[in-house]
Amino acid sequence: MKKQIKWLLIVMALCLIGLGGFFGYRYYHSQTTQQVKWVQRSQVKLVAIGDSLTYGQGDETKNGGYVGIIKNKIQNKYKKTKVTTINYGVSGDRSDQILARINKQKQIRTDLKSANVITVTVGGNDLMQILEKNALAGSESQIKTSVNNGQKTYEKNLTKLFNAIRKENKTAPIFVLSIYNPVYTYFPNVTIINDSIDQWNQATKGITTKYSQMYFVDINHLMSYGQYKTSEQRQKLIDNATQTNQGKISQTQVIKIMNNKDHNLNQYISTEDNFHPNHSGYEQMANKLFKSMVKHNSWEFEKE
Repeated sequence: MKKQIKWLLIVMALCLIGLGGFFGYRYYHSQTTQQVKWVQRSQVKLVAIGDSLTYGQGDETKNGGYVGIIKNKIQNKYKKTKVTTINYGVSGDRSDQILARINKQKQIRTDLKSANVITVTVGGNDLMQILEKNALAGSESQIKTSVNNGQKTYEKNLTKLFNAIRKENKTAPIFVLSIYNPVYTYFPNVTIINDSIDQWNQATKGITTKYSQMYFVDINHLMSYGQYKTSEQRQKLIDNATQTNQGKISQTQVIKIMNNKDHNLNQYISTEDNFHPNHSGYEQMANKLFKSMVKHNSWEFEKE
């Protein structure tokens, strides 16, 4: 009988110890989780860096293209948030030139360091430099070889650029926009241009996946196709283009398109240069960007 009581007391003691440990863990866990509380930021600093698409070239409102639009979108959705945007876009910059500006200009590094969210447009001028040298004169195989070789250099430069940004700011989400084909509606059947742009975008996307909190925003088809949303509409473009260019691009045709200041087949492209987006085009870009920003919205919250 005494042994039974002894064992009963031991079992009860073990149960009490176990319960004590369980409730102790629950209390500690609740205390630690309660300590981290996220609240909406009252101020958000967005730093945009890149080429002419960041600068806002072609935006007839002169409001900084997608950068000015995204500021309003954020403030309209997050009513308590005041947004400050800083635009470091320079028309014509390649990836290596954007990197050089970061390395040379202390103010850019300072602003990147304090940014809550960063946007980047890059790659268009790198590829355009290659296509301008080869697309009008070279054979398709020559173009492919040049693009492949150029891609290797671009990927190295892009890695250096992203490393430089991450060196200044290790936590802010970075949204990288793709490039698009500004003359697709005129040359939808010139596959070498479309394929080169797809290849370039895949290269950019591949590099972004190597970094945490870096997101690729694909605007290629959105901007290249313009208002031609359906496959039937695009097939009609291809049929019409085949009759006029036989699947090839000529310097005469390009110059004629660029000099047309009254009309562009793509309603999202500015007739200022028939290359960059107009305000409607930048609105389309901002819409796509904002969807990604809402999905990956850590930039909007901070610890209380």
